Amino acid sequence: MRILVSNDDGISAPGIQALALALATEHEVTVVAPDRERSATGHALTLHKPLRVEKVNLGGNIKAAYAVNGTPSDCVKLANGPLMPEGIDAVFSGINRGPNLGTDVIYSGTVSAALEGTILGIPSVAFSLASFSDLGYEKAAEFAVEMARQLSDPAHKLPRKVLLNVNYPAISQEDVVGVRITRLGEQRYTDSFEVRTDPRGKTYYWLAGEVIALEEEPDTDVMAIRDNCISVTPIHYDMTFHPMRQDLEGWNIATRPVDRSRS
Repeated sequence: MRILVSNDDGISAPGIQALALALATEHEVTVVAPDRERSATGHALTLHKPLRVEKVNLGGNIKAAYAVNGTPSDCVKLANGPLMPEGIDAVFSGINRGPNLGTDVIYSGTVSAALEGTILGIPSVAFSLASFSDLGYEKAAEFAVEMARQLSDPAHKLPRKVLLNVNYPAISQEDVVGVRITRLGEQRYTDSFEVRTDPRGKTYYWLAGEVIALEEEPDTDVMAIRDNCISVTPIHYDMTFHPMRQDLEGWNIATRPVDRSRS
């Protein structure tokens, strides 16, 4: 397969290098990633300044690697256009430094890179290591190679609008219990703002926070990681809450005339 590898931690991050080098042992790999860390940028696009691309050398059997002064979503769009005109068979994003569980996927640039691939009709997988240390990138990369083998099987075609979100526990290989197919749980944080003053005397705020431990059902991605399992979650990007459409019909809001007196 021709695989695009991207991330949000930047092209120099150890996670993307482990992922790209591992996949390149069996596939044709091109890396297109931000030139610096772009964590928690979500699905942002760069529309008000030019995107610049610099070719870099990541070694191994990687076909080509490009650093982009944009977001993860920018990188996938560029790859699908001028940087990989021969086409892309799959997008692998990561391996992220830290988990992307539950509501993390809304903010995650790692997941957004995979989501952009899905929007473009390309089978896509996001990978995260459930730790902020460097423990386990190689083992997670080995699992990514296995996922690539599965995706190359015509019988394992991902449904339209669906991507896979993989979280790998940051533990030794022998302690990994297994793979659990999960749904998104809830990953909430206590928002905390540290108030600081810059050299010119102006106040600014630095956002921080800690994870709130919530009770979780056994089939969630959060609980899978707590149980030392690899979590694989299929995510559908249609966020419509379909059961409420019928309820909204009963509001009669569609038949009310528009009040133009305030315009």
